[in-house]
Amino acid sequence: MSEAQENFNVSVNTEIGRLRKLLIHSPDSGLGKVVPSKAQDWLFEDIVHLDTIRKGEYDYYLKLLMYFLDPDKIRGKLAEIDSEEANRNFFKPNHADFHNSKAVIEVQNLLSEVLENESIRKKLVAAVAAIEGCTYKVQMQLADTNPKELAEIFISGTLANDTMIFAPIPNLIFTRDVGTTINNHILLNKPAKKARVRETLLMRYIFFNHPIFANYKNNILEIPDVTMHFLRPGDEPAFSTTLEGGDVMMVSKNHVLIGCSERTSEHGANEAIKLLFENNVVEKVTVVKIPAKRDYMHLDTVFTQVKRNTWVILNSIAHSPKFNPNEPINFLKEPEQLEATTAIQFHKDKPGEPKYFEHVEALLNDISKNDLNSSEPTKIIYSGNNTFPYDSREQWTDSCNLLALKEGVVLGYDRNDKTVEAFKEAGFNIVDVKDLIKDLESGKADIETITDTLVLMPSAELSRARGGFHCMSLPILRDNL
Repeated sequence: MSEAQENFNVSVNTEIGRLRKLLIHSPDSGLGKVVPSKAQDWLFEDIVHLDTIRKGEYDYYLKLLMYFLDPDKIRGKLAEIDSEEANRNFFKPNHADFHNSKAVIEVQNLLSEVLENESIRKKLVAAVAAIEGCTYKVQMQLADTNPKELAEIFISGTLANDTMIFAPIPNLIFTRDVGTTINNHILLNKPAKKARVRETLLMRYIFFNHPIFANYKNNILEIPDVTMHFLRPGDEPAFSTTLEGGDVMMVSKNHVLIGCSERTSEHGANEAIKLLFENNVVEKVTVVKIPAKRDYMHLDTVFTQVKRNTWVILNSIAHSPKFNPNEPINFLKEPEQLEATTAIQFHKDKPGEPKYFEHVEALLNDISKNDLNSSEPTKIIYSGNNTFPYDSREQWTDSCNLLALKEGVVLGYDRNDKTVEAFKEAGFNIVDVKDLIKDLESGKADIETITDTLVLMPSAELSRARGGFHCMSLPILRDNL
């Protein structure tokens, strides 16, 4: 067994324990090739400016992750990294000067390392060629391509001479959706949209074939289709078995949340529950059914956890009061109040006794008090400070989609002004990522002592892609609370 395998641990049993390792994918050239006519097919709301996303936005995310998770790779090197002479090589996967962190792990590098095995390379080339309908000549050309270049082609869809041979997979920057770490298991996704099929295939090959996951091959869970799915009506979504990582949250050691949404079906949730219970991964699974609308998309677009007693959430999802036909509806004030949300909890040892929650906020309070043993009252921070229309506007730009680097220290977009006000009122410090990086470099700020802080990240272009920093992370190791 290699030293890398011995030292590599997979363990996540909370959304907010100190983050130690995660999988990310830096924006690649494929994002810059999304065209308006295909944007929604590729799950983007708009085309994005690649250079701005890279230099003006995502780079700050990567730098901050490095300061928190792998500071020796970046401390004292900031001036060199940001210089024109450096030409951004620190940020380029597969480049000789890439940071190559073992804590902030780049998916493209893992893929290129997997492709060094000739047998695996031929199998994956054949699988991608079949999915994309490539000619046999293209398949043979790809099979003879060096692993680093081939990994980039698989992700961007583009040859070294800038010729596109198939569509990009721009959603790979949202690594959360390809899988979820649940204790020491990894639950792989089963995507609802065709645009995500290739990235799911690539991630399967990584998880099952990369040496760092060698000790966890038996802990990788794949969701099967329902029995004889091929005989069921193909065009009826009721029979689909889909699940995406944005709908799965590991909230405590024995408790997972699964959202039924636009992307995760009831069949998908049911198969995931069976897998988790049969493999003794958790004791409880709570299914949260949210409206199957593009507005909400995934569970983590409507709420995420900030501290063991603090959550940020869209109010209409939090309460979802029942519609009363005898009361007039003020559409100008609260149109979102008509959305229905339910939460049902299943226990492995009590299969016939599901527990129902009146609304999602009651579920979150139960998690804080009973799963995480919080002795403080549960706090709810609302998107847009619970003010219409800012609540819906800011939820659309991921005000509820926050990533915790440690308990109480979360990353969010700088454009959600009313939500920032709500954090201030809840007693949180607000700091711009550029200022925080300077303070971490100078020693003025200390990652060990920073508490109750919302870090504001630049977001003009990233927010167009419809995902926040919770989406842009796949944690594989967190400290226990």
